[in-house]
Amino acid sequence: MYNRRKFIGSAAALGIIGLLPSKIVSAGKRKPFLSKANKFPIILSTWSHGIVANAESMRLLENGASVLDAVEKGVMIPEGDPKNHSVGLGGIPDRDGKVTLDASIMDSEGNAGGVCFLEDIVHPVSVARMVMEKTPHVLLAGKGALQFALENGFKREKLLTPESKKVWEQMIKRKNYEPRINWEEKHNDFHDTIGLLAIDGSADMAGACTTSGLGGKVRGRVGDSPIIGAGLFVDNEIGAATATGMGELVMKTLGSFLVVEFMRKGASPQEACEKAILRIVDKVVGHEKYQIGFIALNKKGETGAYSLQPGFNYALSANGENVLINADSYFRK
Repeated sequence: MYNRRKFIGSAAALGIIGLLPSKIVSAGKRKPFLSKANKFPIILSTWSHGIVANAESMRLLENGASVLDAVEKGVMIPEGDPKNHSVGLGGIPDRDGKVTLDASIMDSEGNAGGVCFLEDIVHPVSVARMVMEKTPHVLLAGKGALQFALENGFKREKLLTPESKKVWEQMIKRKNYEPRINWEEKHNDFHDTIGLLAIDGSADMAGACTTSGLGGKVRGRVGDSPIIGAGLFVDNEIGAATATGMGELVMKTLGSFLVVEFMRKGASPQEACEKAILRIVDKVVGHEKYQIGFIALNKKGETGAYSLQPGFNYALSANGENVLINADSYFRK
């Protein structure tokens, strides 16, 4: 997750400082604006890097782009930012010093694509979209995913930046490969995903999720982000959800699918996110050591967010505003 100082610096470098939120909203789980229906279009995404992603997605929607284009192009902003150490270029590498990327995308028709353990490609979300649109498959991995990307016009680029390499070298010196919960400020450089959900003026939905995964992970590890139903799920009749945090916990509960299913049974997005966190608390041993956050958006334009630990925030672009909101959590400070 970005700290705010790094985020503002990178935003200024991108020339989008005017798009920063005018306020950070501290939201309890029963705040009225979390349950009311917002005016379409709506963009919802994880963490502070979601602000710039939301801004690009909203700009595209307001200029007539498809909702699928909007979610893809939105998350490409943090993917291409070398100052962001949790997504794309500049991501923190695995134990062996290699940056590997995971991503997924879903459209309003139920189509889906993903890539995992992908190296040397800055924008895995775009490769995921191509998997969805050009193959009969949903998920490509490793060397096969890279070969597919190169065959379809993507260029190899070095993902390890001097800054991310320095973080990795310090990690190696400490011999500390234990995954850290990202709500501890001193460990916030290790990861977190951007998941982005959108609904356009016609009430069609799409979503995207992309990450460089857990810093210091065992080589070959894949998290929840590229797995449809775990890191991302979109049902255009009901709503959409995406997850962030320690992916193993999300995979064990198929968290994003679970959130959408709770909404299908009548839960609001907020209630659905809370129920999904409670499922992890009930079913996953050792959950208290990690962080998980869910965000959700339903067909009515209602939104919700909830996390296991305090410290999770998300970006909401709706009704002419683009704000960063602190989510409520199961555990409290």
